[in-house]
Amino acid sequence: MSFNTFGKIFRFTTWGESHGPAIGCIIDGCPPNIPISEKEIQIDMDRRRPGNTKFVSQRKESDKIEILSGVFDGKSTGTPISILIRNEDKRSRDYESIKNKFRPGHADFTYFKKYGIRDFRGGGRQSARETASRVAAGAIARIVLKNLLGKKFSIYGAVIQLGLMGCDRKNWNNKEIRKNPFFCPDKKSVKLWEKYLMAVRKSGSSCGAIIELRANGIPAGLGAPIYSKLDTDIAGALMSINAVKGVNIGAGMGAAYLSGEENSDEMRSKSGKAKFKSNNAGGILGGISSGQEIIASFAVKPTSSIINSRETIDKKGKNTKISVRGRHDPCVGIRAVPIGEAMLSCVLLDHFLMNRAQCG
Repeated sequence: MSFNTFGKIFRFTTWGESHGPAIGCIIDGCPPNIPISEKEIQIDMDRRRPGNTKFVSQRKESDKIEILSGVFDGKSTGTPISILIRNEDKRSRDYESIKNKFRPGHADFTYFKKYGIRDFRGGGRQSARETASRVAAGAIARIVLKNLLGKKFSIYGAVIQLGLMGCDRKNWNNKEIRKNPFFCPDKKSVKLWEKYLMAVRKSGSSCGAIIELRANGIPAGLGAPIYSKLDTDIAGALMSINAVKGVNIGAGMGAAYLSGEENSDEMRSKSGKAKFKSNNAGGILGGISSGQEIIASFAVKPTSSIINSRETIDKKGKNTKISVRGRHDPCVGIRAVPIGEAMLSCVLLDHFLMNRAQCG
C-alpha cells in the first residue's frame, strides 16, 4: 500500500493496523535542537485517545508514546524521529461474525475491490486508530512552531456542530474547550449536547459533527502558488482524516451567498501595518497567508458502525443484513478535534520551512 507519507519538508509516515501489536510514525525533516519530550506529546495523545469519557469509544488504550530515535538529551537531532504506540485493548472477536460482510459507510468494499484482501479486525489500516500516529506527529509540529514563532502562536480546534445541535460561536472560549468532553467552545451548549448524544447512543445510531480550527500568530507569506497553495494543502490534510466529507476555508461555501462588498475583506493601515476589517478569506489570499487568524472547518459524517441493522452484501455478492457491535464512538467527530489540530500544525510547519528555504 503506497501513499502513507504526508508533507514535503516536514514529513511523516504512519504505519500499523487497528488490531496489530502496535502503530506508529516516522517523522523526517524536524529541525534540530528543538526541545522535545514524551510528556509534552502525551498531552495531545490523551486528548484523542478512546475510553476517556462516556461519550466516546470505550476501547481502553493509554496511547503512551515511546520515542525510539531522533531525540538526544531532550532535543531533536535533525534525524528521523521514530514513535511507537502499542495497541493494548484489542477485541478482534467482535468482528468474527461480520468478517465476510461489508459494513455500509466503511471502506471495506473499496479496500477489497482494490487490493483483493482486507484486514476485517476493526478495519485494519482504514481504522481511525491510525490517527493516533498523526496526533503524535502533529504534537511535534506544534512544539517546533511554538519554538520558531513564539508565544503569539496557537492552534485551537472545537466542535461547533454536534449532529442537529449547534452552538453560539460568539461565546467561543478557548479555555472552555478543554473543560468539557465535547471540545465545545460554548459553555451554555454543553448540557444540551450531553442529553442529545446520550439519546443518539441509546437509539443505536450515531451523528456527525463540524469542527472549526483557528490558528493565530502565523506570519504573512506562507504558501506557494500555484500548486502548493496553503489552503490547498490544509484542505487536503483535513480531507485525509477518516470520515471527513467536506472542508471550508474561512467563509468557505458560505461565500457563495455573500455579495462582493460583504465578502471582500477590506484593508486599512494602522500605525504602518495592514489591518483587515473582516476575515472571510480565513487568513489566506491567493494561497498565501495574510497574517490574519487562519480559520478552517471540516464536516465529519456520522459513525458508520452502528447497532441498528442495515442492508449490505457479503464477499460473494449475496444480499444480507449487518449489525455492528463492539466499542464505537456515537460521534467520531468529537475525537477528530485534536486530529484536525495535528494536521493543521503539520501543514503550517511544512509551509514555514518551505518559505524559509526559498525566501530566507
